Amino acid sequence: MPKRVKFDFEIHFTNGGNIKGEDFRLDIVGHQISEQELADYLVTDLNLLMVGQTKILNKVIFEEAHKRKPINVKTDANLLIDLSHTIENGLITYKGLPAPIICDFLSREDSKEFYEEGTQFQIGKIEMVTNTGTYIDCPFHRYENGKDLSEVALERFVDLDAVVIRIPFSETIEITADHLKNYEIRNKAVLIQTDWDKHWNTEQYYENNPYLTEGAAAYLRDCAVKLVGIDSYNIDDTRGKNRPVHTTLLGAEILIVEHLCNLYLLPDDGFTFSAVPPKFKGVGTFPVRAFAKLNKR
Repeated sequence: MPKRVKFDFEIHFTNGGNIKGEDFRLDIVGHQISEQELADYLVTDLNLLMVGQTKILNKVIFEEAHKRKPINVKTDANLLIDLSHTIENGLITYKGLPAPIICDFLSREDSKEFYEEGTQFQIGKIEMVTNTGTYIDCPFHRYENGKDLSEVALERFVDLDAVVIRIPFSETIEITADHLKNYEIRNKAVLIQTDWDKHWNTEQYYENNPYLTEGAAAYLRDCAVKLVGIDSYNIDDTRGKNRPVHTTLLGAEILIVEHLCNLYLLPDDGFTFSAVPPKFKGVGTFPVRAFAKLNKR
């Protein structure tokens, strides 16, 4: 049987005044809903401004037929898909580069020396190379005078219109310009799904990985894409010493994201992509929390 919630509420405003309601009823999904969720819904649905303290009182959940769309149903526009690998102590991302060391700088036990009883803190310490986990490359990674992380505009990292181009490694590991044609890619983030992420954190991940050719990189540059991501070990062929894809894309200030995952969860288009690094000066690569926001299924 569908659930409804009945409650009283008080909403106070930071510029004075308040509103109150009694026996207010709403449809919900599931068996529970928190006071904070109820308060947030009321503030949003009533289009209230200058809201300060909110109180939800006498909450009761009961069975009753729904009369409108339940308030805790997430819409497609709110659906976020995590496209990043988890970074943990000892993780090898790139063969030959050291794994991160993640440990306590100040443990909770040691912090007892500085705080009163019942108040403990942990301060972590991380030692790692910047090519760790899922990371973004900006021009400084390849070019001495290229823009570093602090110089790339914030809008280049966030809410980019995006498409997925699916080229399974089982079909080919060499991705050419022909694989990228017949797609709407101009001014978009182009995410290449090869399914190579299924080998993440295994020895197989580091050898014979899918990659783009120099011609593919030139095609993407000429189409004026904003960012290129791939769920592989490297966007270039690592069997040689040349890196034409990095050279071409970063030379055109087209950002690169490597070691993506979960691209199979995304639609072909109709979503945005974000991958935001810290604002470091003198750094051209850094881990990101890459994610997609779906606008429609």
